[in-house]
Amino acid sequence: MAVEHNMQSSTIVDVLEKVLDKGVVIAGDITVGIADIELLTIKIRLIVASVDKAKEIGLDWWESDPYLSSKAIDQNTKAIEQENKELRERLQALENKIEAK
Repeated sequence: MAVEHNMQSSTIVDVLEKVLDKGVVIAGDITVGIADIELLTIKIRLIVASVDKAKEIGLDWWESDPYLSSKAIDQNTKAIEQENKELRERLQALENKIEAK
């Protein structure tokens, strides 16, 4: 009588799909020391997730980084232009007060 094994194999694509769908957090610390004196500690935190999952958990830093997003550049430029306009108005008001004296 033959024994049948119903083994479920996962391809790399299946595994990657599950990881990106759920997300994976890898954390670790590396400490370098001599004679019980800590010289260096490196903390490593890695999150592997899809873009949608990252946004869902609040990790969307790349959207506000001007080096990675043209929208961030536009927002940053608009904010700077607005600040410059307000500063010019304040400067003009101060100059008008000085001239009035």
